[in-house]
Amino acid sequence: QVLRKSLQRGIVLSTGTFLVYEAHKLFSGFAEVHASFKVEEVIEQADYLYGSGETEKLYRQLLQHKNSDDAELLWRLARASRDLAQLSSTSAEEKRQLAYEALEYAKKALEKNESNFAAHKWYAICLSDVGDFEGIKTKIGNAIVIKEHFQRAIELNPKDATTIHLIGIWCYSFAEMPWYQRKIAATLFATPPTSTFQEALRYFHMAEEADPNFYSKNLLFLGKTYLKLNNKKMALLWLSKAKEYPAHTEEDKQV
Repeated sequence: QVLRKSLQRGIVLSTGTFLVYEAHKLFSGFAEVHASFKVEEVIEQADYLYGSGETEKLYRQLLQHKNSDDAELLWRLARASRDLAQLSSTSAEEKRQLAYEALEYAKKALEKNESNFAAHKWYAICLSDVGDFEGIKTKIGNAIVIKEHFQRAIELNPKDATTIHLIGIWCYSFAEMPWYQRKIAATLFATPPTSTFQEALRYFHMAEEADPNFYSKNLLFLGKTYLKLNNKKMALLWLSKAKEYPAHTEEDKQV
């Protein structure tokens, strides 16, 4: 009888344990689906705010998810931090703090998903921004890494016009680099990075072909590059387009 009761009790416990385990699996699965749904919801809302130019509201919303493991949330937070830093109402100290914050979020996004093109893009952008606070030597020293991340972003998403534009900016910056910065570059690299205005122009046109009229700054730089190449007729065409571009963001207003 004792043995029989012990066996019966064991079966009851085993059954109970099994039911608890199944319930745990069910709720865990539900929690995962719920978490996934929540991330998608946050991203959808974030993209809406970004499209509406609600920079501060977007930053506050995404800051709640700074400890997330989702690369899609993290690179958006990096972008929002940078956009907030660009506002004219942001103080110089806040700009610096936000630039370093943005770099950390972009770096984390890259660590979470190396195959995310936007993580590469925003890591490169934020690394370039930080160079503005650390001096020309650091900025030039980071140049090759920045271009490599832009190129990797294009490999992952060849149709992203913004990244193509940014390689154009990279080329433009090195094409117009003053002599003293070239000397610094020569001390940092055996073969210093160089470019031409013709190369920059090619990338700006490629970006425009990928997504026409997508960005006021691309129109501006098409105009500026044509001016560098002494083609005033084409410069006027693109600068006029930049002037007429509807200003949705602070950067559009600056352009």
